[in-house]
Parts: sequence; C-alpha cells; structure tokens
Amino acid sequence: MTALKLTQIGNSVGVILPKELLARLKLEKGDTVFVTEAANGAVMMTPYDADFEVQMEAARKIMKNRRQVLRELAK
Repeated sequence: MTALKLTQIGNSVGVILPKELLARLKLEKGDTVFVTEAANGAVMMTPYDADFEVQMEAARKIMKNRRQVLRELAK
C-alpha cells in the first residue's frame, strides 16, 4: 500500500501520483481515470471504464455475427 498526500492545487485539492504508479497504470499527463465505489465502500481508481467495456463487448459480438455485412459495406 502506498500513502499519498493531498496537496492544494489552485482552489482544489489533488493527489500527486508517483511515477511508478503512473507507469503501472499506463497513465500520462492529461489521461482520464475513473473512480468507482464498490459495494463494500472501497474506492477504486483505474484507467478502465467498465461502461465502455460493456459497450465494446456488445460491438464485438455484433461485428462477429455480422462480419459478411460489414465486409460488403466496407467496399
């Protein structure tokens, strides 16, 4: 576990993420992170958007089932 200190940034309060954590999460300046709360009250920060993944899974399924139609449309 890593302890992070809250820092005043203008009129807001922010957290400075260590270089090692940024590398582990594959994040760079300007990237978006998603904060979610679990049922047990835990808070999780991730570069992964669960809603987007659900949408992408549906799109992959459609693309797989309609492969020939998509090939024809691509011509």
